Amino acid sequence: QVQLVESGGDNVQAGGSLRLSCAASTKMFRDYTMGWYRQARGKQREVVATITYSRVTQYTDFVRGRFTISRDDGRKTVYLQMNSLTPDDTALYYCYAKKVIGTRTENWGQGTQVTVSS
Repeated sequence: QVQLVESGGDNVQAGGSLRLSCAASTKMFRDYTMGWYRQARGKQREVVATITYSRVTQYTDFVRGRFTISRDDGRKTVYLQMNSLTPDDTALYYCYAKKVIGTRTENWGQGTQVTVSS
């Protein structure tokens, strides 16, 4: 299993940037596909971006070209660089870990709030 702790959420004006971090507590970080999801008020949770151990990435259409997901296996940390933020990006952002080696498991962090003002 793995514990996930997000950080970096903040209040920012439209057009600004933020970098979210997710620290993973596990000795087998390489066994996990990592990702970021978000949930806006009154909306269901949706995927933002994912990244495999081999650094294959996927992005939702709304953030492609603006956001970049990356991982540092030495630090056991996943990042989400967010540029050109808009009010529609306002949401609680969750870190996600999916174990793909051996027994499959899924884990979520507690979330970090991103608020974008007009």
